[in-house]
Amino acid sequence: MHISAKADYATRALLELAREPARPLTCEAIASSQRIPFRFLKSVVGELRRAGLVRSQRGCEGGYWLGRPADEITLLDVSRVVDGELLTLRGETVAALDYPGAASGLPDVWRRIEADAAAVLGDVTVASLLPAGDVLAGAGGTPAAKGAA
Repeated sequence: MHISAKADYATRALLELAREPARPLTCEAIASSQRIPFRFLKSVVGELRRAGLVRSQRGCEGGYWLGRPADEITLLDVSRVVDGELLTLRGETVAALDYPGAASGLPDVWRRIEADAAAVLGDVTVASLLPAGDVLAGAGGTPAAKGAA
């Protein structure tokens, strides 16, 4: 499995937004704080906005906020928004793989790996990744994190 720079940058941007739920953040501020290339981040945030994971407002008071509460955004959501399929083989999904003869069992292994990765990523929320003591909130200021104590 390959974790793309897009998925990493998108998650880091969402974490910055989750830390500052009361005010919008600009892409410049997020890029600077996380040391992410600004142009690349701008594109990634656009994808997150189109998927509803972030919302935006133009103008001098504008910027980006989370589009959903941080405890409702999983790493699986982020990965699927920016990368599409979780696991591919030669650019194809593993769901339809079918090998003949001695390799006939191999596609089941690839599908299990994909299912296991999806389960792990689906259990991790943006809120659960915030350092202890940081604000655990998202759109509308909803507190709490999935699995938080």
